[in-house]
Amino acid sequence: MKIFSGSSNPDLAKAICKYLNKPLGECILKTFSDGEIQFQITENVRGEDVFIVQSTSYEVNFHLMELLIMVDAFKRASAERITAVIPYYGYARQDRKDKPRVPITARLVADLLETAGVNRVLTMDLHAHQIQGFFSIPVDNLFAAPVLCEYIQGLNLNETVIVSPDAGGVERARMFAKRLNASLAIVDKRRPAPNVSELMNIIGEVEGKSAIVVDDIVDTAGTLKQTGEALKERGARRILAACTHPVLSGNAIERIESSAYEEVIVTDTIQMPEEKRKCKKFTILSVANLFGEAIKRIHESSSVSSLFN
Repeated sequence: MKIFSGSSNPDLAKAICKYLNKPLGECILKTFSDGEIQFQITENVRGEDVFIVQSTSYEVNFHLMELLIMVDAFKRASAERITAVIPYYGYARQDRKDKPRVPITARLVADLLETAGVNRVLTMDLHAHQIQGFFSIPVDNLFAAPVLCEYIQGLNLNETVIVSPDAGGVERARMFAKRLNASLAIVDKRRPAPNVSELMNIIGEVEGKSAIVVDDIVDTAGTLKQTGEALKERGARRILAACTHPVLSGNAIERIESSAYEEVIVTDTIQMPEEKRKCKKFTILSVANLFGEAIKRIHESSSVSSLFN
């Protein structure tokens, strides 16, 4: 088994290697002066079980292309099996035709990965579970819930309510509520355009409770901020958020800093730049051990499903 890292999240790759007590694979990864990606494997991988750790986060197109180039190199170097470890699967929100004449880009990315030579995909908290069906190869979709819930339980909050920021996230919120023995609330909102949301109503009792907004992605943080303000107006005693993927584009940091949240809990599926880490409201939890254990079980052909619990 050999583990290699792209440029999107080297810290997570190193943490995974530390958990597995394995060295990070040796390679050369850089760009030419015109922006083309240059990649070379500098050790023998013939017949090896290769895992490539690469989130397709900002810049998503660059990191996706980088991953495809790396996969092609390992295929041509006769690796026995290539597993793409994609902690954050970019383009996952474009998973269906919700308007006329639009692409299903999540499926296109799946096709690109398979064509490049990926034999298996390991990811976390896909925006839509049906994306697993876009592949004809095995896909393991891990959940960050065990890591997030363990931290939340340590906060010793009283009268907790888990809040889903939209109807699509109810299943995820219900899972958190069950784990934490908490009640459930749902935000009824409309989204007239991408990255634009209009808050409508909160279904459920939040007054006097510790409210935790649960979502898979925090992007521009517009929805997150609106939800926090609505919870404050309705009398929530404490307001926190737990999101797996900190995309944090545009003015997300400014919105979070000026929001009603006392803490925003995220994971390291996406490597946050140092300037974004300065926001004191963030708590970053590592999912390296979870990925490391999944990689170990995939390599040993043992069960991965128990990690979903």
